[in-house]
Amino acid sequence: MRFREVDVTSTEAVGVLDAYFAERAAGFPAAQGEYRPTYPTAAAFAPPAGVFLVVLDDDLVIGCGGVRRIEPNPDTRESRYEVKHLWLAPAARGRGAGRRLLEELERRAVEFGAEELVLDTNASLEAAGGLYRSSGFTEIEPYNANPNATHWYGKRVVR
Repeated sequence: MRFREVDVTSTEAVGVLDAYFAERAAGFPAAQGEYRPTYPTAAAFAPPAGVFLVVLDDDLVIGCGGVRRIEPNPDTRESRYEVKHLWLAPAARGRGAGRRLLEELERRAVEFGAEELVLDTNASLEAAGGLYRSSGFTEIEPYNANPNATHWYGKRVVR
């Protein structure tokens, strides 16, 4: 498994994001309404503001994820980066690729100057929530108004 940095608006990135958004829409809890995907902009995921990675197994794209700089923490004024669109194809799950991707995104965010990482997720994504908690993320107050999210997590990072 390896990671390749790509333009988030490239055909390759949009293809894997399409698969991610389709899976989320199909499994989104009906009680929460309709899933609302938001395609990322290139500027938000271009160094040093952020990065978008595809995950490769041999030459097959099996997932994606990115980090982007957002507004500093309002309480501490620390530099904040948000983990976005962390996804693996169903056949690629359960082999540690998600953890490796999250660690790589954290490493890159720290290189960009992150002091805190944040992310949002949905309670229906139980495995993702478990990954985040076991990686040192703790629940925080909502930092955005994402209509697809039910849980928000944060983690101070070591520089």
